[in-house]
Amino acid sequence: MFKTTRLRLATLFCGLLLTTACSAAAPDAAAPYTDGDQYVTLPAPNQRYSSSGKVEVVEVFSYGCIHCAEFSPYVDELRKSLPKGVELKLVPAPFNDSWVPFARAYYASKKLGLLEQTHDEFFKAKFKDQYPINSMDEIADFYARHGANRDKFLSDAKAPEVDAQIKRDLALIQTWGVDGTPTIVVDGKYRSANVKSFQELAALTKWLVQRELNAGHQ
Repeated sequence: MFKTTRLRLATLFCGLLLTTACSAAAPDAAAPYTDGDQYVTLPAPNQRYSSSGKVEVVEVFSYGCIHCAEFSPYVDELRKSLPKGVELKLVPAPFNDSWVPFARAYYASKKLGLLEQTHDEFFKAKFKDQYPINSMDEIADFYARHGANRDKFLSDAKAPEVDAQIKRDLALIQTWGVDGTPTIVVDGKYRSANVKSFQELAALTKWLVQRELNAGHQ
């Protein structure tokens, strides 16, 4: 059985507080996946991450999660294969204090224009090459090796707007009922649940996306 990394939500440092924050489709006997098993229909409709108007695929992940590292190649393939009008987003899960630096790293690298070239490299360095990348200083060292100005990276990572974004992310993740990574949420309506492999998670994502496209993405 494929299992996601599951962590108990804890109060975050830097004043980040836990906040507690569609309609169900009719059963389809021919469907390869079952609502309530491989995926769940979320009770609160249209809780999307963005307002772009496109069908939205969100991976809730963390650089501290080895399963996310293992799933990352599948995410890369998903991004390339998703139909026109569909976009893939990443949301770093700040499940506890030890994972908040990874969320900060994600947003700082995105602001500095380094995300695309460092995303998979971070996973490789941490889990394959066994670099110690946990504290903000260690994380800053990693990005400095990939061309970032170390002081600028730390400043961006600790900026008030990043604090606010992480707080919003946590609230949305809780609204979606996400308690493990990697988790996929499609259009704020469907969340992956009991999948047995990364291949199944990727295939489920494509199926849910097509379902949204067929329904007219309402």
